[in-house]
Amino acid sequence: MASSSGTSSGYSTLPNSGSEEDLMLLMDQRKRKRMISNRESARRSRMRKQKHLDDLALQVSQLRNENQQIVTSVNLTTQRFLAVESENSVLRAQLNELNNRFESLNEIINFMNVTNGVFEPVSVDNDNNNYFNNPLNMAYLNQPIMASADMNMMHY
Repeated sequence: MASSSGTSSGYSTLPNSGSEEDLMLLMDQRKRKRMISNRESARRSRMRKQKHLDDLALQVSQLRNENQQIVTSVNLTTQRFLAVESENSVLRAQLNELNNRFESLNEIINFMNVTNGVFEPVSVDNDNNNYFNNPLNMAYLNQPIMASADMNMMHY
């Protein structure tokens, strides 16, 4: 018969049956040990897999936050760009209006130089009629020329 320790003692009455029993017990122990080892290995593998999954979920969360910050930054930059572009458009319209006013004033000066010869300042003391007949002294010409960006857009 087999000993309680599971090893062969050699003093059995049936040597073949004792060693077979011992061999079976040894194989059962090895099988149980392998099973326990495999279960532990599988448990560690599941834990590694879960940790990897948790790490990936954290990374996804961080990347989504980073992406949201980038989208917000792009939206703010786009809004600033549109505001600057709008202001630039208004400034261009004002520049065009000022250029038109400048050209008109130059035409008036040229017209006055052609009709009066040389442009000379007129003194009020010399001739009252001459002062009032001079178009440069007329009240409507001394008024500022008013224009807006909307008026300039009609020319396009």
